[in-house]
Amino acid sequence: MSAPSPTSPASPADGLRFAFGTLTVLPVRVTRWDRPAARAGMLCAPLAGLVVGAAAAAAGLLLLFLGAGAPLAAVATVAVPAALTRGLHLDGLADTADGLGSARPAEDALRIMKQSDIGPFGVLTLVLVLLAQVAALAQAYGGSWARGALAAVVSAAVARLALTLAARTGVPPARPEGLGAAVAGVVPVAGALPVALAVTGAAAAGGAFLGAHDAVRTVLAVALALVVAELLLRRCVRRFGGVTGDVFGGLAETAATTALVVMSLG
Repeated sequence: MSAPSPTSPASPADGLRFAFGTLTVLPVRVTRWDRPAARAGMLCAPLAGLVVGAAAAAAGLLLLFLGAGAPLAAVATVAVPAALTRGLHLDGLADTADGLGSARPAEDALRIMKQSDIGPFGVLTLVLVLLAQVAALAQAYGGSWARGALAAVVSAAVARLALTLAARTGVPPARPEGLGAAVAGVVPVAGALPVALAVTGAAAAGGAFLGAHDAVRTVLAVALALVVAELLLRRCVRRFGGVTGDVFGGLAETAATTALVVMSLG
């Protein structure tokens, strides 16, 4: 069978393989690495987040049911997404922080981000973000096991939704190579908006099982997470000239952390 044309439409299966193959460590083979497959994959990104979030919630709930307290369950819930992404999103967050904090020209900042070591801005950002995620989840699990599980799933899904929106048309790549270049600008705005509405609606439905207040809080968590991720995206585009794979990782962790913090309030 001949390889598909780079301009031929990608099937839903192509999109799912691209999403899970690039955004998780699950053993999924990416069979197409072209723009149509990238478009379908980024539209499917929240589904990858749903699976990651469900696994994270399962780990936290298991520890709770075995008698562990909310803090330990929160640590496990944070650890699972890191493991299922090989820590790439956290690494991207650290590299993005180093690039933004370097006060160097864009080309030098991108070079700093590409280095294997992590600078002081990256270390500080990682520590604060991980502490915030664990503290927020511990608060959510302290309210109820269901609220903690919901926070884990919603935060993981909205983290990948932020990537869908960041891959929209009009957002340029900062480099001509890498994951950022592969997915930058592939998602039409008309396609991204229905995905955003679907994720928000599903999150609201999940919150509604816990009560009207939780439904409203969950919608606010999704909305604020996307707003904060959008602000970071615009800052990175101005600073670096576009997006990179590191920026995508930073957006995912920023959106997840914001959602967790909002869902822990009240």
